[in-house]
Amino acid sequence: MRKTKAVLCVLVGLANACEGGGPKTPDPERTGGAAATGGTIVVPVTGGLASPGGVVATGGAKPATGGVVVTGGIHATGGVVATGGAAGTGGAPGACLGAGFLGNSKLLIGASMTDATAVAAPFDARYLYLAGGVPETGSCATCSTACGSWWGCWQDYAKAPGLYASDLIKKAGAATWQGSAHSQIPVFTYYEQLQSSKLAEGKTQVAALNDAAFVTRYLDDWRFLLKVIGQAKVLLYVEPDLWGYIRQVNVDPHVVPVKVKAGNATDCADEEDSAAGFSRCMIHMVRKYAPNAVVGLNASAWNIGAAGDGVACGNFMKALGAGEGDFLGSDPSDRDAGYYESQGVNRWWDEAGAQKFLDWNQAVAETVGRPMILWQIPLGNMSLDNTVNHYKDNRVDFLFSHLPALQAAHVVALLFGAGEGKQTTPETDGGNLVAKTTALFQAGGSSICK
Repeated sequence: MRKTKAVLCVLVGLANACEGGGPKTPDPERTGGAAATGGTIVVPVTGGLASPGGVVATGGAKPATGGVVVTGGIHATGGVVATGGAAGTGGAPGACLGAGFLGNSKLLIGASMTDATAVAAPFDARYLYLAGGVPETGSCATCSTACGSWWGCWQDYAKAPGLYASDLIKKAGAATWQGSAHSQIPVFTYYEQLQSSKLAEGKTQVAALNDAAFVTRYLDDWRFLLKVIGQAKVLLYVEPDLWGYIRQVNVDPHVVPVKVKAGNATDCADEEDSAAGFSRCMIHMVRKYAPNAVVGLNASAWNIGAAGDGVACGNFMKALGAGEGDFLGSDPSDRDAGYYESQGVNRWWDEAGAQKFLDWNQAVAETVGRPMILWQIPLGNMSLDNTVNHYKDNRVDFLFSHLPALQAAHVVALLFGAGEGKQTTPETDGGNLVAKTTALFQAGGSSICK
């Protein structure tokens, strides 16, 4: 698969070192290409999920905003529930943090997938990556090669910027299953800081946030996305890895310098010039420009082997401002275990390792007072043959067979997706995810709370 502009989507799994234990080992570049339709010019997609043939899977959607009624989706029960706004203050152990998340009482299932797969099962959500770097100058009011690999022009250059996102919102809202309306929630994973910084991944990339001009360009793009979303019911998953790298710089995000005020005086003049002010600025902008969206930050599970790291990471995320969002996210691995095994690395889950991951999520959730979403879950299964796009893994089967453990960990959604173009996808897993999602729905779903 052809490479594009140094897009390192390094989303490493359970066993990697991290925050106090040293940087993660970089993974291969995530590459792929946006699907060209009608022979139009398409910018290479550097952060999106690559399906066979290098075409980016067009799925992507997820739970709606705080205070909205979810009318579609596999387990939507209706009801208005405002989940955003107030800062999380921590949750009592045993209390259900996901009660009424998005007006819903059942575990949400979604994936990054093609249009055909999205209607093959009663999925609740579809997600897409937005990546490739923000425009170098201005807002790229019209699409051209000058916009580079910016997500806003991942559709046809002849069309207006932003359709890559707005088209997903339309498709998710019009989704069907077995011939009946079954709307889904669009989820956007916003992964722009690394590529836009043009710095080395890790603690180094954080330095770009202390440049007012960079922060201005970055937050201008964030505002553009939020305006494209407008009143739509969307879930925003913000900057996987970045917050973990900020934690590596300093466990106190209030002392990591970020030019927030100079970078966005329009929206965030009252925020402090720190990483904590930066994340709060991004959340505040969601409330202002996309009031029906829910937003959450990724908590990096890179140091779960250290005693008490769930609470420590939760305290960091809380100081960062994650409690002002609606949920937290984490990812159990970025690649199938069979692929890692071919590289001489063990990423298999056993009962003890999987439970340790869920216990860590529970501790983070209870410390911050927000539920968890597991994201970019590998799709392999043991019926596959460990070839490209058909690697084995056991996470899908484990999670669907350990639903009470997800309740205990305050998990409100499972979002499945390949973290790199060679990995198993919902289109190449032999129908495993479609079958399990359908069976769970037909069995009445799994309650978020006990």
